[in-house]
Amino acid sequence: MLEPASPTNRWVNTIDSQNPEVIAQACRIIAKNIYCTLSTCSADGYPWVSPLLFAYDEDWNIYWSSAIASQHSQHIYNNHGRVAIAIFDSSISEGAVEGLYLTGTASQLNPDAAETVLQLLLQRATKKHNRTALDYLNDSPRRFYQCKPQEVWITGKRVAVGNQLVDTKIQLNLSNLREAKLIEQSQI
Repeated sequence: MLEPASPTNRWVNTIDSQNPEVIAQACRIIAKNIYCTLSTCSADGYPWVSPLLFAYDEDWNIYWSSAIASQHSQHIYNNHGRVAIAIFDSSISEGAVEGLYLTGTASQLNPDAAETVLQLLLQRATKKHNRTALDYLNDSPRRFYQCKPQEVWITGKRVAVGNQLVDTKIQLNLSNLREAKLIEQSQI
């Protein structure tokens, strides 16, 4: 059922979930930001957040490299890979934030995909690196990780409630995002 953002649906707008302008805005946010905030939680409920350089593919899978022993990697291993990710530009003015919010399942990447993911990350990095896929395999302390998103939201318009402004989200359909991204890439 499509509905506007309201207190009964936790301020989530589903009416605009297929709006081409909203979908294009989501594509711009993921394309122009190179850092995301990864949120994890231990099996016993201890939360942790980590800023990460990330890359993504046409299926909106999110990739990063991290130390195996890091807090967030250990949470992924010990909490069935449940994660949340926020992508936003923190340099814009107050009240004008545009953000993406993703929930999904993260896991250590299969070694066969290491070269492909390394190239995705190197394309997004602003500094040049002399790394190879072998730097993330075998006895390396670092690995590549992947989040497969299950749900995606974008920041919606604020709603006036009395003398307060309430933040809203627009829930997006992953298949619409995947189609839009493929179209966008084919037009470049």
